[in-house]
Amino acid sequence: MNRVAACFCKAPWLNPPLALLVLATLLSGGAWACEKSLRWDDDPPFSLLLADGSVGGIDVDLNRAVLARLGCQARLVKLPWGRALKELELGRLAILPGAFRKPERERYAHFSGALLPPSRNILFMHVDALERWPVSRLLDLQDTPFRLGAQINVSYGPDYQQLMGREAFAGRVALVASRESLWQMIDKGRIDGIIADERSGVYEIQALGLGERIKPSAVVVSTEAAEVAFSKRALSPAFVATYKAALKDLVDDGSYARIVPRYLAP
Repeated sequence: MNRVAACFCKAPWLNPPLALLVLATLLSGGAWACEKSLRWDDDPPFSLLLADGSVGGIDVDLNRAVLARLGCQARLVKLPWGRALKELELGRLAILPGAFRKPERERYAHFSGALLPPSRNILFMHVDALERWPVSRLLDLQDTPFRLGAQINVSYGPDYQQLMGREAFAGRVALVASRESLWQMIDKGRIDGIIADERSGVYEIQALGLGERIKPSAVVVSTEAAEVAFSKRALSPAFVATYKAALKDLVDDGSYARIVPRYLAP
């Protein structure tokens, strides 16, 4: 056995199947430079700027740990969501956590599969709107003057897509790049509510001091599990396979469960 093979077969952080996948990638001429671009943005608790000036968050810490297990490091790139998808398509961004699998994205991206627990997207509303529209489903708002805010190029599930197919409703939807802008729009009375990940929404309204005026509603818009997306232009299928195996190991050995509580409060 050559020196490279011996090194990877004895690596304590790789189970045998994963070690063989890594080794196969290296020996086939597909060895990667040990730096991969990883998207982040102001999206707590999944990615955020910490008090000490560093970048952290559930997705950032988890994907850094995966890369470390593969002998690589992350080069963090701050991008709004819509731009991140375009950079992934062009091959200028390698790894995009928190993505939902859609046919148009599968043209340019590999996906990790639903290895992480699903998270809920829910409707957050101004307290006045909650009293005015005590609804249980997003579709209950279709014939009302409710003004919704949403982020550009973000997937919110089938009920949202159905509503956006109605011209009258879609005309009242404010589409912006930044979720922080949407929270401020609710506070100023320009919109009535937005859809956000349950954890992100609670974190952000508390951090912005808006917890008394904006509340989570009972409307669950989607419970789809997000995946990690990989640029087909930037990464080989062999690398993606090793990445997926390492990600599964981190979930199975409890590493992911230990990361999550670090970021559940502002």
